[in-house]
Amino acid sequence: MKQILLVAGNGFVGQTAACQFRSAGWEVITVSRSGEGDVHADLSKDVSVKALRTSVDASSSILFCASAGGGVDAYRAVYLEGARNLVRHFPNVPIIFTSSTSVYPQSNGEVVTEESPTEVQRETGKLLLESERVILNAGGIVLRLAGLYGSGRAYLLRRLLAGEAALEEDGGRVLNYTHHEDAAGAALFLCEKSQWMRGEVYNVCDSHPLTQKELYLALVEKFSLAFPPSVPRNLNSKRGWSSKAVSNKKLKALGWQPKYPSFVDASEEVAASL
Repeated sequence: MKQILLVAGNGFVGQTAACQFRSAGWEVITVSRSGEGDVHADLSKDVSVKALRTSVDASSSILFCASAGGGVDAYRAVYLEGARNLVRHFPNVPIIFTSSTSVYPQSNGEVVTEESPTEVQRETGKLLLESERVILNAGGIVLRLAGLYGSGRAYLLRRLLAGEAALEEDGGRVLNYTHHEDAAGAALFLCEKSQWMRGEVYNVCDSHPLTQKELYLALVEKFSLAFPPSVPRNLNSKRGWSSKAVSNKKLKALGWQPKYPSFVDASEEVAASL
């Protein structure tokens, strides 16, 4: 029986996942609010998701990887209402929700696992956690993705290559990254396991978290660049300030391995795409 994946969110991860799943023999139906996917739907609207359910004959699994952009209202509409609507209208269909490691507030460089506290203060983080609970209570899976980068997208590397990068204080902040192909690959890996790990959370990130200073040192050597100057910590960053080493051991214990073990490993390939 052919496996069918509904990709709810046809963006950076969704498009990559669609390609990977199709290469693995799956039938893929992409959904987007903009109309750029196979099917148009607004996940935040109950009536739209209800209509989506009637237009899609069947679905073996759903990858819920829509992007909300910024702001509390957008997070509530896309993530929370989207999760509720998908669970309501696709009962018993396994859903994988791509959340974020930003729900971990740790700031002292400690190792973070799926069991670590998620006592976030920002309203957007609280909405992400509430959305996760909706998916988990329905027997789905949550993938907490570290900072996404990949083909055509790498803010830190782009600024470094342009001579615009800066070291925050002493550069001791620990950074965590996920290549978009690894994010999509993790979803495919879990969907193809014989037994779904229902109601589970998995961190998806590379295997070598680095401090900002360590990462810059490796990159300036690789690309023969000048080391960036130091600046004060940005306390008004949209994503807040955290410093933690996110662990991917739980997912790796199932047999998954990232294609790109670290940001440095992917950097030359990514730089060529910028």
